[in-house]
Amino acid sequence: MAGKKKFYAVASGRRPGIYTSWPDAEAQVKGFAGARYKGFALRSEAEAWMANPEWQEKRKKQVKKTVQQEQPAIPVDRVEIYTDGGAINNPGPGGYGAIILAEGQARELFGGYQLTTNNRMELMACIKGIEALPVRDKPVALYSDSSYVVNGISKGWARGWRRRGWLKSDNKPALNSDLWAQLLDLVEDLDISFHWVKGHAGHPLNERCDQLAVENARKDNLPEDIGYRP
Repeated sequence: MAGKKKFYAVASGRRPGIYTSWPDAEAQVKGFAGARYKGFALRSEAEAWMANPEWQEKRKKQVKKTVQQEQPAIPVDRVEIYTDGGAINNPGPGGYGAIILAEGQARELFGGYQLTTNNRMELMACIKGIEALPVRDKPVALYSDSSYVVNGISKGWARGWRRRGWLKSDNKPALNSDLWAQLLDLVEDLDISFHWVKGHAGHPLNERCDQLAVENARKDNLPEDIGYRP
């Protein structure tokens, strides 16, 4: 596949789309059961192949199968939030997914935007999950496969950026300051810990959040991500 082909169409994989490098495309299909992908010399050829209804139907069946998975164990002494987000071709259409395990129930949250980035959708998934907490007097464990998000909170990076007027230690602007500000405000009075999980490694809740993100990124008539500035 690496050859001289410049466009890699992933019809069935972790994040379907058209990629311009084989390592990026490989990450979507390696170890993914039922992966469907192909390399092309022209983007138009890749887009035509992706438009084949057969692939769209296969994707719907995969999502349905995941929805029907056994319900996860829900803790009683704490709340757990699982999140994921991404943008097709980054930047591009994006989506987020979050799952809250609390009070004996599992709740899914999701949404998408017409033009955004991977990092913004990772942050948005956390924001939406925390905003929807049914209780705020129990410890909260949030699981994300984004080291950008986890380190930003756990290592105090985001608080430092805010303290310096949204400048990093090298005096360059900190990206996504609007979403970081929301997230910092939301966690201010919570007993919350952020945990990194390896993405696309078979964790059922992480995989489900990924599917929610992808499914919503591919919807029509998505709203504008007002805070995104290319």
